[in-house]
Amino acid sequence: MSSPSLNMPVIRLLVLKDWQLFERQLAAYVAGGIVSLCFLGMASPWSFYIGSLLLIIVLVAGSCFAISNSLLNERKEHTLAFVMSLPVSPLDFYLAKLIGNIITFGVPFAVLAAGTLAVIFFTPLPDGLVVLALPLFGHILLAFSISLSVAMAVESEGWNIFAMIGTMLLINPLIMLLGQIPEIGDAAKTETILWSTPLLSILAGQVLVSLVVIVVSGWVHCRKKSFY
Repeated sequence: MSSPSLNMPVIRLLVLKDWQLFERQLAAYVAGGIVSLCFLGMASPWSFYIGSLLLIIVLVAGSCFAISNSLLNERKEHTLAFVMSLPVSPLDFYLAKLIGNIITFGVPFAVLAAGTLAVIFFTPLPDGLVVLALPLFGHILLAFSISLSVAMAVESEGWNIFAMIGTMLLINPLIMLLGQIPEIGDAAKTETILWSTPLLSILAGQVLVSLVVIVVSGWVHCRKKSFY
């Protein structure tokens, strides 16, 4: 039996629909991130604390916003009936939601990640902060991947909220752990970017686990006979 073909035009329309619905809010998150980067660039102790805290809040809020509005709210507001009236299969719908969420999260995430690196390189902040910033962005990516996977595979709103809050709260223990690793904590205070084994291992683990949970959620979802 041949596998059903994908309806690419409908998938593109659904992805575009999600982007157009949320582009203003996402622009607001980027603007908030730019404000936080301005505080970071001032390179004083108080401004660095405010800027880094605000940046983390913006990144967390942006990732939760994309999932909550494109998946959880659609279930509560029963907008799936409209989608089911289109010539779209459950697999088409899954891919549209997966791609749409990755784009709506990924664009602001990439902009703020690039902006953070630019601030580190072109302000008095030590260049070594890169070894601290990258694992933190990696954790945000991992937390988003886990939250998105749970939202795609599990219908319970309670479990979805737990996944989003639980994964994001782990950023505090991560910051403490990174500070205890000499190759990261000490290197962050210098002008040298140290690509140490612990740093590369953490980054590789974050990327690998992010990909695995997305693939597993896709496998679980594709076994379903309904849209959710």
